[in-house]
This record gives sequence, C-alpha cells and structure tokens, in this order.
Amino acid sequence: MRDRTHDPRTAGQLTRRSILAASAGAAAAIGAAGLPVLATGTPALAESEGEGKGNMYNRLRAEPLIPGGNRGIILYSVRDRISAAPDDSGVPYGFERVLARLAEIGYKEIEFAGYTQNTAILGRQITPTEIRKILDDNGLIANGTHTQIRADTFAQQLDIAEELGMKNIGTGSDPTNSAYRADWDAAADTWNELGRQAAARGMRLYTHNHDAAYNFLLDSGPLDELGRPTRSSGVRRLEYFFKQTDPRYVFFEFDIYWGYVARYRHQRYVDPTGQEQTSLFDPIINVAERTTRFPLFHAKDGNKNTTLPNGYEMTPLGEGDINFQQFFQTIGEPDFHHANWEQDTAPGGTTNRAQSLDFAALSFQNMSELTIYKRS
Repeated sequence: MRDRTHDPRTAGQLTRRSILAASAGAAAAIGAAGLPVLATGTPALAESEGEGKGNMYNRLRAEPLIPGGNRGIILYSVRDRISAAPDDSGVPYGFERVLARLAEIGYKEIEFAGYTQNTAILGRQITPTEIRKILDDNGLIANGTHTQIRADTFAQQLDIAEELGMKNIGTGSDPTNSAYRADWDAAADTWNELGRQAAARGMRLYTHNHDAAYNFLLDSGPLDELGRPTRSSGVRRLEYFFKQTDPRYVFFEFDIYWGYVARYRHQRYVDPTGQEQTSLFDPIINVAERTTRFPLFHAKDGNKNTTLPNGYEMTPLGEGDINFQQFFQTIGEPDFHHANWEQDTAPGGTTNRAQSLDFAALSFQNMSELTIYKRS
C-alpha cells in the first residue's frame, strides 16, 4: 500500500493533481494509464485566439464532468459534527453551522442521514421545518435521504421528505439481505407499491448498494435441509431486483466504492452442475445499461489494498485509485445524475474534530476539478 497522508493540508503532495501540475509528460502518462485527469486551471489544449488555426484541438472545449448544481454530500460523512454538542473548538456543529459551512465550501445538494442533532443546541430537537429553512437560507437543496423504508412508516417518511423539498427518498440498506430469489421477489412487490406512493407525491424511491448486493443469487442446484437452493445461475442479487421492479417507480443510488469492492470480492460462484465459475462485476456497465434508473451516486474513493478483506480502504475523493473520470464520462446523462460525496471514515474523533469537514472541502475541490473535453 502506498504511503499517503490524509491530512488535507498536505494531501496534495502525493496526489494526481500535484503530479499533473509537475509536468505535461506526467499528465500524458496518467491519461495513457486510464486514470482520471484532474484539470488544474486553463486546459492544456486551449490556445489563445489566432494561434494554431486549423488545429483540431481548437474545436475542443472543457466542461465540468459533474455539473456544479449536481455536486452534493451525504451528511453521514460529517455525522460527527451534525451530532456534536456545542463546544469551543471553533469547528461547526449542528445543522445550522455545518450546512452553512458546506454551502461555503461549494456544495449545492444535501443527502440526509437522519434529522436529529444534539438537543443542547436548541434545548430540544430540531424540526424538519427548521431544517428546511436552514437549507433555503444557504441555497441548498435536499436531493435524498437514507431512512427506513417500511410500509407501516412510509407515509410519515414521505411527509418529512416533502417538507424538506426532496425529489428522492431512499435507504442505505438493501431491500433484503437474503441470498434467495423468493425474498427478492417479495421485496420487489413491496418496493413497487411504495414506489407508486412516492411517485404520487412527486418523488422517486431508491435503494443504495453495498458490495453484498452484487453477490450471486442462490437460485439453483441441490436444496439444503430447509429446501433452499445451494448453487447459482450466475445472476447477481441486485441485478435480479432490477428486472423484478418497475422502472417507473423503483430507482437506485450507486455507491461507486462498494461497486469496486464487489468487483474485488464477488468473482466466483458454483454453477448448477457444481462447477466453480468466474464472473467479474463491471460497475460501469452495471449503471450504463440502465443509466436513468440511477439519479444518485455516492462518489466515494478508495486506495487499493489487497491486505484488507474489501481490497480497498476509503480516502477523500480524488486521493484514491477509483477512476471517476472514466465512470461518469462513460455512463452519460450528466444532467440527470447527482454525485454525493461520502467517506464513512471521515470523522476524526475528539483528536481531530475538523477532519470530516476538511475532507469535505478537499473532496469538493477534487470533484470540481474533474473535467471532460467536448468538441464544439
């Protein structure tokens, strides 16, 4: 594993951004390797007026890979500061101060991970109406939430989402943790119905993946003592769920980091004849084949580290090995897709209260610098 610091004040020392700044040759080498190219100012292909006439590059223009209005953050990344009690550290705490800081950094959209803060701030719990005012005061839009999706509480969750102005309502959990088709069928029936209810209120219902969602379904072969299949036809669980749910009512938030963990971890299955088979999961193809079912993404980065069970360890966005440029450029529909930065490991605890917000700033900068070149 490479030695990379996670201190935002020095993180640029060993990043692609610093390599690109060092030489055009390094930029060419990184591009040839298929790694994301982070623009750091005026694009190298741009020429002043009157120079290089007839050069094909004069017809290129640079645009942000992720439109400015579609750059968001899930508050789980800064949960330590949302939930913090008032302190004298100078680091923002609670919804009012943290959301103001995120808007100052440049984020335009917020994905929620709960609606509570420390009661010492107001002497009581904050209300959704008060949170909505904070959003509006800072020019922020709520683009989604991770909440429980259950039939008995769904109407209440829709009321909160509507109060906050959300277009999407979802969960950070899989529709079922089961490996068996019958359970995914039952989940699809529930989600199709709840998706209709969300659509009637002008919202999209979505689920968010971890790597297990792209493990293989047990759907064939000999049965175990409980009458359940023990082998797989090679279909992955969430890909089966795609087909069982109505595309008008059920949507998805793709967590890019967990997608690449799935590629690392879930490569082999035992087929109906008992033979082991290998099948590599491709995160880009997974989305591109149904790109308009993915309104939201978790833009979460990681360094490859095969000494860990997941094969990756989380880093601030742009400091890891995941090729976000290739990912977002290939899946298309840039105006439809909204990228929420997430890093589960961002909080620094009492020893570094500012770490999660510092990582939020670094990740936003790197997200903003992702550039795509188009012909005029």
